[in-house]
Parts: sequence; C-alpha cells; structure tokens
Amino acid sequence: MSYDSILKFLVEESPQVFVHWLLNEDINEKVEILNVELNLEPIRADGLFFLTVADKILHLEFQTNPQSQPSIPLRMLDYWVRLYRQYETNIEQVVIYLKPTTSPDVLIDRFQTQNTSHRYRVIRIWEEDVSLLLQSPILFPLAVLAKTDNPESLLSQVAEEISKIENRRERNNVSTCVQLLAGIKFDLSLINFYFREDIMQESVVYNQIINKGIQQGIQQGIQQGIQQGIQQSKYLETQLILRQLQKRLGNIDSQLESQLSNLSFSELENLGLDLLDFNSVSDLVNWLNSLTSDSEFDQS
Repeated sequence: MSYDSILKFLVEESPQVFVHWLLNEDINEKVEILNVELNLEPIRADGLFFLTVADKILHLEFQTNPQSQPSIPLRMLDYWVRLYRQYETNIEQVVIYLKPTTSPDVLIDRFQTQNTSHRYRVIRIWEEDVSLLLQSPILFPLAVLAKTDNPESLLSQVAEEISKIENRRERNNVSTCVQLLAGIKFDLSLINFYFREDIMQESVVYNQIINKGIQQGIQQGIQQGIQQGIQQSKYLETQLILRQLQKRLGNIDSQLESQLSNLSFSELENLGLDLLDFNSVSDLVNWLNSLTSDSEFDQS
C-alpha cells in the first residue's frame, strides 16, 4: 500500500509541527510547502515534501522500503543539486524510514564516490522516542511506529491520546491516519480492538485517499491513474468490511480474506448490509458460495 496520501495530509495540515520536530527549533516564521518541478523521473517515495522556512528548505522524504532505483543516496544528492541550483539556499534533507528492517541500507546517510561526498539525515522511526511524537496530535500516526518494548501498550496509549482530542474533525482525521499507518507494524485485529471502523468513513483523509487516484487520472488524462485510484479505493473498502466481519464473527482465515479481496464494489456494498445478519463464519461462507451459484446460474 502507498502511504503518500496519508503523509501528504499530515504534512500539509501542520507543516510547522514537522519543522519543529525535525529541526528542533521554535518556529516563528511561516512554514510553506514548496511546489517545485525538478524534472525528475517518477518518484518512488511514500511521501516527498519540500518545506520552506526563513532561509532554509527542508527536504523531507518518507520510505517504507530502503531499496530504490536509483538508490536513495544518489537521489538525495540529485535533489540537493537541483534545489541548490534553483534556490541557492540552505537545504536540510531528512529521510524517514517507516517500516522496521534489518537491511543495512537504512543505516546509510551519505552518497560517497571517489571525490564526491554528500550527507543527509536518516531517521528510523522505530528507534525514535515516542514521547517526542506524542507532543502533537499530527504526529500521533508516526508515534505508533516509534520505539517501544510493548507494542500493544503503545497502540493503546496512542488511542487514549486521540480520545482526548476535543475537535471531532481533527480526532477523526488523526484516528484514520493512525489506523492506516499502524498497518505497517500491527495486525488488523489488534487495530480493530482499539479503534472504531466507522471513524474512517467520517474522515476527510479517507475520502481523499479514495478519490486521489481517480482525480489524478482525470486531471492528467492517464488511465493508469484512474485504475490505481479504483484499486486503492477497493482496498480500503475491503479492509473496512473485513474489520466489521472480524468484530462480529472473530478471526477470518486467509482463504476467506482472499475471496473478499476479489469482490466487486457492488458485492462489497451488499456484504456490508448483509453481514449485520451474520452470526457465525459459516454465514459468511454461505454468502460467498451464493455468489458463485448465482454466477453459474447466470451463465447457464
């Protein structure tokens, strides 16, 4: 799953929070997101942002997978050169890895070859002190991925902090981002235990994620963008239905999950209504079998 829509929402909602966290500075100046065209190849990042504050550009890049082509060190050098050529200002570069891994690539913090050396900062979020990320609600989605000896306790702690947010819109949006990013580290059943699935449907973030790919496809005239939007929308809809089923029936085995992922939008919508009458997993199996029977009947 791509997390760019989630991270884009968080950074755009409160860019000053990210600047304060990453630069450890009290920010009095206005922080703006720099929309810059660097004429690059398609970017393989989970989130890429250029923030401007005072006389500095903060280049912020999120990654779940440290393997990249071209490599991340080379890309960071390339970004720096292009940014400096255009703006001639101080540039702070930070790569944030989201998914725990033992790959040595997440330890690399420089590009080095012959006479050329370029350094940038690396943050492995699973090594970060969670207390720093609990200082602002906009960082709660990253807090669930932070350092802890008891992951379940951390998830519970973040859920409790979210419940203290008074503004309903902010609470729903933060909760949705937490639930989606928590999937990097936690099982869906555990996320279900601490969070309500209906909050997602009320969230601005959820709607942005569902519509993003389709909107991009329409704006750019690229059929691939439309298909990606549809696929991502269907994935989220399937996850919500799966969560409802797990809360009502208990664990759903991988074979049934696979069948659910193959359902159409209309079938998922029907299942969302019919599952209210389910009392056991066998009811779900019978419901799925009825789809096969109906299909065979139509063909005959």
